[in-house]
Amino acid sequence: MTTEFDVRTIPLLTIPGRLVPSFLEQASGPVEVAVDDESTNLVATCRAFVLDRLSTGQSIYGMTTGFGPLVAYSGRAELSDQAENTLNHLTAGHGPDLEPAVVRAALLARLWSLSQGRSGVSVAVIDALAAMLRTDFSPAVPRLGSVGASGDLVPLAHAAQALRGNGFAYLGTTRLPADVALREAGLRPLELDGRDALGLVNGTSLTAAAAGLAVASVARSLVVAQLLSAVMADVLGCAPLYLSEHLLTAFGHEPAGRVARRMRHLLAGSTPSGLRGLQEPYSIRCVPQLLGAVAGSVDHVTAVVEADLNGISDNPLFFAEHDEVVHGGNFFGQPVAFAADLLTTAAVQMGNLAERQLDLMVDPHRNGGLPPVLATVPGEQHGVQGVQIAATATVADMRRTAMPASMQSLPTNLHNQDVVPFGTQAALNALDQSRSLRWLHGALAVALRQSVHVGARRPTSPACAEILDRVIDLVPAVDPDRPLHLDVARAADLVDRIADDTAFPV
Repeated sequence: MTTEFDVRTIPLLTIPGRLVPSFLEQASGPVEVAVDDESTNLVATCRAFVLDRLSTGQSIYGMTTGFGPLVAYSGRAELSDQAENTLNHLTAGHGPDLEPAVVRAALLARLWSLSQGRSGVSVAVIDALAAMLRTDFSPAVPRLGSVGASGDLVPLAHAAQALRGNGFAYLGTTRLPADVALREAGLRPLELDGRDALGLVNGTSLTAAAAGLAVASVARSLVVAQLLSAVMADVLGCAPLYLSEHLLTAFGHEPAGRVARRMRHLLAGSTPSGLRGLQEPYSIRCVPQLLGAVAGSVDHVTAVVEADLNGISDNPLFFAEHDEVVHGGNFFGQPVAFAADLLTTAAVQMGNLAERQLDLMVDPHRNGGLPPVLATVPGEQHGVQGVQIAATATVADMRRTAMPASMQSLPTNLHNQDVVPFGTQAALNALDQSRSLRWLHGALAVALRQSVHVGARRPTSPACAEILDRVIDLVPAVDPDRPLHLDVARAADLVDRIADDTAFPV
């Protein structure tokens, strides 16, 4: 039975155009990618040039040669056999499957690169990737195998195999044999020759896509952090002097001033309680400086990731207009590796902030005299005590796994790949950290909601009151105790939506 997809509800992306992280998020479900005639002609022209060069006897890596350190040896005589060689020896990954949304984002990124007409793949490859993205088909791809150089060879080989009907794939959330999933999605198995197969695997598209998804999530969480920090300050009755325009101008870092400006907007109309000390703890007073540093890092990472997504990651590249076949290193994922590790650092520090803010809210010595752990009847009830314990474990896990991957180079492949960036691991780690950060923000939102139930004041700023009211509408008061893991997850989703809906003045 073939699954039907309603094209009217599918987002539209157009090639050529600029691929941005939010597009990668859209690709988690069916998405229409329209490749215009100019791009199709570029792909066809490049393909014809490659075949012409091949007919003259020119040596082309991966078409006439072996792979990696075996480049000095002749490849298989038939291009279809070259495709088998490419994919079969690389289908060697292990570990748990990547989420289908990550794999689909990677294949969207691969399509964007191949559609620029420098890789020599056939138009059929472009059409097949676009057709796949219109469905909810996704190859089953193991997490481990790529060193982020010569492309994400191993994971992308698994993806290409699934498109051919080999191995396994997902249709929605159901894992099936790949040939069955293709048939139910209404897709035909993809036929490849040697250049097609190498073009599919010889780019760092998984690295770029995972980093893109991570920076999109962290950028949203940066807004969430500003929203929740403002609500917390209002609930506690803090004076907003730490957000002074003059103060932040003197600091000299524009992103910190931007954060303070947004928080002043959120806190407009708030009334300080007059009961707080002269200086607030750093988890309140230094929020603009901390989140401003995150904002600057997110700006940098976004620029690097977008450059990578819109560049061409492959080897060799073909320039028909210059009659050149150029062998080089455009499959080396160092820029995104560095950027992803920076993003991990920023996400973990935001996690530290959220956990410390949660700790402040549950401590009766610092929360303005609210009950310990925000319990309605302390002893008989335990409020958000379990939520805080889980938050502590989450922060510990984030810190433990924050070791940079981008400088962990190990030689491999008979020293053909003698220095590698491990960008894939850096990007996937940043994506993991972004998800832990979302959970911490959900936990803080639940605590803020509970604080009002046990005696904290309702926010006096209209903007902060509206935010907290939306959380209150979703999350019941903890009275009596109940399991809270689903409430935290729902609160995390809600504050993400609020962040997407929030418009700040320029």
